[in-house]
Amino acid sequence: MLAGACDTETGEPQQDPVGTVKNPVKLSFMAYGADEEVEAMQSTVDQFNVDHPTMKVTLQHAADADEVIDRLNAKNPPDVYLLSQRDLAEVAKQGLNQPLEELLDSRGVDFGDYYKRDAIDSFSLDSRLQCMPYGVSPMVIYYNTNLIDWDAMKEQGLDSPASHAAWTLDQFNAAAEFAASRPGAKGVYIDPTLEGLAPFVYSGDGQLFDDPADPTTLTLSDDASRDALSRTLRVLRPSKVNLTPRQLRKESALDRFKTGKLGMIAGYRNMVPELRKTPSLSFDVMPMPVLDSQTTVGDVSGLCISAEPSSVSAAADFIVDIISTEAVERVAEAGYLVPSNNEVAEGEAFLQPDQLPAHAAVFNQTVRNIVQPPLLDSWDDLEEAVHAPIYKLFFNRVLNLEELTEAIDEASKSILENQDEPSETATN
Repeated sequence: MLAGACDTETGEPQQDPVGTVKNPVKLSFMAYGADEEVEAMQSTVDQFNVDHPTMKVTLQHAADADEVIDRLNAKNPPDVYLLSQRDLAEVAKQGLNQPLEELLDSRGVDFGDYYKRDAIDSFSLDSRLQCMPYGVSPMVIYYNTNLIDWDAMKEQGLDSPASHAAWTLDQFNAAAEFAASRPGAKGVYIDPTLEGLAPFVYSGDGQLFDDPADPTTLTLSDDASRDALSRTLRVLRPSKVNLTPRQLRKESALDRFKTGKLGMIAGYRNMVPELRKTPSLSFDVMPMPVLDSQTTVGDVSGLCISAEPSSVSAAADFIVDIISTEAVERVAEAGYLVPSNNEVAEGEAFLQPDQLPAHAAVFNQTVRNIVQPPLLDSWDDLEEAVHAPIYKLFFNRVLNLEELTEAIDEASKSILENQDEPSETATN
């Protein structure tokens, strides 16, 4: 039997196979993530196969988001795949996906109140939804509640936040110093990367790029960006509260946090399960600190259909199923995912009130503050190009902010000026 489908380029009808119980349509689905998260996805796939005997989906576990890209460029790409939003430009330019809005709309998917608008926008290109948002985790601050005690800080007259909704850079600094006052402990660790600095620059009303759609250079040497960095580095440079390169070589920041020797560390939701495995660790989360406005960056993933799946209709049916509340709850329970599905994100499957962190709602509240960067051919290439001068911002004994920010911007041009011509940036 054959069913009609549309070719995404010509609009001409294509013949889409329809399976039977004896001869089901076969689909491959590639996902990346920790073993426990992918195991939860496997249970969702298994249930789909039971409920849809005329289809057979096989899950392929990629080591990371980079392997997904490698497989998409290989001989037999997956029919459906999980994609990091940062790879959307590369995938769309190479024609490795097909837009989903009409396919999902015809199947009754409600894009209104059920999904985070920012996540929908982040996977839109050329005014079309390229992939269906699945996870959207903002960067937050994890803190050790034994090293940072808000009540104790208030009793000592130290500046501390009134709630978990927001806090200032000064309060962040006070918490770092309070944690570092404990024997053998340091206050805070932020990755010395462009990604690590981005929330602070944006919060200080600076900009990372000269153009949100077609960037040609970073703009850390601009006055607003440099001022935001100056304020931030007053907190992130002092060795009294921050880890030194020598200390980091001996033991990673994450290991120090897990063993109670580090007060705060920035990260995404996928850190939660690992932190929970340390029984002696008591931790919670706060939004990124505010310089002038509340901002952060995000780790966003989406479900895509390849350019030539074995069956477009079957692939679309599978995506509709895997984004359903029941299916997403199953994956969210593993602890790694901040669902773009609002119903799940606001329910117990995600919030998990009987487990740490106590204020998991911070992830939901902070999603709206995510600043999406331009769609680049490779964020990793940009990070590599600017790594040396950014590292010096954190660890040079004498800080020449003007010289280093100019060096960062100049180093970025070798990557950004050689981008393929973008079709259109994601909607912001």
